[in-house]
Amino acid sequence: MKDRSSRRRRARRITIGAAVVIALAGMNGPALYRFGSEQYHEYKINRPEYKADNGKWDTVNIPKEFRLNTIHAALLHTGKVLLVAGSGNDERNFDAKKFKTVLWDPDKNTFKTIGTPNDLFCTGHTQLPDGKLLVAGGTRRYEKLQGDVTKAGGLMIVHNEDPDKPINLPAGTKFSGKKNGKTFISKDPLNIPRAKKVFDKATGKFLRNDPGIGRVYVEAAKSGKKYETGTQDNYRVQGLKGSDARNTYGIAQKLALDKKDFQGIKDAYEFDPVAEKYITVDPMNEARWYPTLTTLESGKILALSGLDDIGQVVPGNRNEVYDPETKKWKYVKQKKQFPTYPAVFLLPNGKLFYSGANAGYGPDNVGRKPGIWDFENDKFKNISGLSDPKLMETAGTVMLPPAQDERFMVVGGGGVGESEKSSKKTRIIDLKDDNPVFKDGPSFDKGTRYPQSSILPNDDVLVTGGSEDYRGRSDSNILEARMYDSKANEFRRVADPLVGRNYHSGSILLPDGRVVVFGSDSLYSDKGNTKPGKFEQRIEMYTPPYLYQGSQPKLSGGPKSIKRGGTATFKTEHASSIKKARLIKPSASTHVTDIDQRSVELGLKKTSGGIQVTMPSNKNLVQPGWYMLFVTDDQGTPSKAVWVEVP
Repeated sequence: MKDRSSRRRRARRITIGAAVVIALAGMNGPALYRFGSEQYHEYKINRPEYKADNGKWDTVNIPKEFRLNTIHAALLHTGKVLLVAGSGNDERNFDAKKFKTVLWDPDKNTFKTIGTPNDLFCTGHTQLPDGKLLVAGGTRRYEKLQGDVTKAGGLMIVHNEDPDKPINLPAGTKFSGKKNGKTFISKDPLNIPRAKKVFDKATGKFLRNDPGIGRVYVEAAKSGKKYETGTQDNYRVQGLKGSDARNTYGIAQKLALDKKDFQGIKDAYEFDPVAEKYITVDPMNEARWYPTLTTLESGKILALSGLDDIGQVVPGNRNEVYDPETKKWKYVKQKKQFPTYPAVFLLPNGKLFYSGANAGYGPDNVGRKPGIWDFENDKFKNISGLSDPKLMETAGTVMLPPAQDERFMVVGGGGVGESEKSSKKTRIIDLKDDNPVFKDGPSFDKGTRYPQSSILPNDDVLVTGGSEDYRGRSDSNILEARMYDSKANEFRRVADPLVGRNYHSGSILLPDGRVVVFGSDSLYSDKGNTKPGKFEQRIEMYTPPYLYQGSQPKLSGGPKSIKRGGTATFKTEHASSIKKARLIKPSASTHVTDIDQRSVELGLKKTSGGIQVTMPSNKNLVQPGWYMLFVTDDQGTPSKAVWVEVP
């Protein structure tokens, strides 16, 4: 990075240039004034000196047929970016089963539509060891706000007391209340497992049958308040005969015209970057909408939280793991409860860190305290010192580089739900301390929900976008970007982005050192909150200052695979100027949550005609998978990344 005195000199030259234009504007009237206020801005931000200090934003040229409401994005080891909309938060697309995914090649700026098997809107995703992307969950049904609900409905618990066989009920099954006489219809197919025979452990004597249980969302056959129920009732299942009719029944509490939350799906897929298609794998045991997927010490993928198939937060006793080897899901004994999209990271010691940041749904008093989760022993230790602890929804969390330092920064955030409150705070914690406690980092000048953070190869962190209010209400998008210096613990304003970003936005570091920023889903488009918002389909590319400060170092000739604890040699003509090497895991970003993002320091030695890097041996620090290997010179300029696989 250039020294501060050179930045000051450039800033002085820019200020003098601005003064000259303003003076000319004063002498020559409105025409030059408009030049000073509009065209001069374009002139200024495109000057080499300005870009070398502040970087540059550009919008991506996307052909109309490939534009989409990007909710999720992931960088693949082919260098392409998977852009996922699903139904794109558009219920008309959902009803028409129009689900969209686009594969984008940033180098060539080419696009390809990918067949999308289900509504992957608000899914969970993470990178797998073989370079595929695990995608799990999504949308079964859109929410309906109170006043929009026309048919009474809710949860039906269906019991099967037959120990010899399960019962399968198709969507459209009718349930008739024994007391209230009202009929409700299931919206989805349902499998109810057979009853379990219970025996006395001492004598072996049969005691009872514990019925198999299934849950399904039901609605009244007709619209109107008169079809609501206020109390519990038993329901006969129409269409069953004989013993099936005797052994199978439903129980429901209140079935009403209340607000209906989003509902999730169990479906899971692996996206293959080489075949460029989704591959169906075993579904989860629980339906999940807004889940987090986190890699464990074992290499299995932990699925946490989300809204289930009836719109309730999945409880902690339903946490489950995916085995990339068997492609199967299995419940785990660990019962920690979280709100949706919790920011949960694997630490070098195999434990999990929860920053307290989350997105969207869950009680305000359950699972929101940050801490360290000893997953193996299912023990959770709270961490104190967090400022604005009630403003952690829509906060961002980033593992500060290098990952070996075990330092995290929590950025901004807001109140639970549709709160207008937002936080100016950043909070930093060093988990290597004997007694780690959150401490405030540098603050913003305004409260910031939905901030996007991307780790750069030179160890800076780009923080951009967000809004002061929920989903950008009252025209509160923040058109500002900052560079965080993790060594100095300082923010520096850089070039302002061109597009406001709030809900459903994200950012991803590319192999060439640039950052791509996508999405945004404003609730309204005007300050008075009278006009509905429109999803932001433009994608921006940020070129950081380091790419305007000289030529990039080049790497070649190295291996495609490096074992943990091993070394690898690369050719370069710039060996004498190279100062550090970083291994950066590709991002999978959505809803201010990017669990995969981390930058690992590599050992570095100079060789004749090149460099040698040494891989850390800790499997929790460097999980199996594909990574971008960058080197950075003494001016802070990174190379283009070389893709390497860690087996």
